[in-house]
Amino acid sequence: MDLFNLQGRVAVITGGYGVLGASMAHSLAECGVHVAIVGRKSEKGEPLAAELSQSGAEAIFCKADVLDREALVAAREAIVAKWGHIDILINAAGGNMPGATIMPDQSFLDIDFSAFGGVMNLNLMGTVIPTVVFGEQMAAQKSGSIINISSMTAQSVVTRVVGYSASKAAIDNFTRWMAVEMAKKVGEGVRVNAIAPGFFITEQNRTLMTNPDGSLSDRAKDVVRATPFGRLGQAEELHGAVIFYASDASKFVTGTVLPVDGGFNIFSGV
Repeated sequence: MDLFNLQGRVAVITGGYGVLGASMAHSLAECGVHVAIVGRKSEKGEPLAAELSQSGAEAIFCKADVLDREALVAAREAIVAKWGHIDILINAAGGNMPGATIMPDQSFLDIDFSAFGGVMNLNLMGTVIPTVVFGEQMAAQKSGSIINISSMTAQSVVTRVVGYSASKAAIDNFTRWMAVEMAKKVGEGVRVNAIAPGFFITEQNRTLMTNPDGSLSDRAKDVVRATPFGRLGQAEELHGAVIFYASDASKFVTGTVLPVDGGFNIFSGV
């Protein structure tokens, strides 16, 4: 019995055309998973779905904002109409906003409440709403794996990114809460877990983590010093965690948050 066999399963990945989401999509497609990319940007989602299809996988793009329940329901119906079921949901949509970040010459007293609320809404509600919409299908099937994306900023204080940190800490709590809710109300077939990536270069943080010449910024160097492995992560290093949570290898695992961080979360710095 191959506990990691995912052949023929159906995955929905919100924000799936981002650096990390797209990497996860490729990984699952290589395992024989049918992949539905969900997001707002057709100009990014459609080429990715085409790329996955050209590699031999079955993939589609569904245009929907993760904060728009009706659009997500329409996406769900299209996916079920095509493949008949939904087995995996990866809530990879999210991000930060400049106003919710404390700059070096500012303090929390200068926070932009609108931006702070926007980040909380995007990251928390942008996970809650898709979980409800696609979780309804999983509840009807009595099977499925929901994988949320947490962050090292939820595990310890990372300066400046206060809004992002608060929203990702909420994801940790929601993951545990939803795991219990699904187990009690639906049964053991629907599991809810989260991956907490360490520090990776993405399009959103590239200007913060790198200099114009591509070298690491001072902030990135601080991160590397605080990471026992002494480097930043590579997107493909999340694949093992994704496949574990998506497959029967984690059949008795729910409500967990798995760090993939090169040891960042356990290191005191001394």
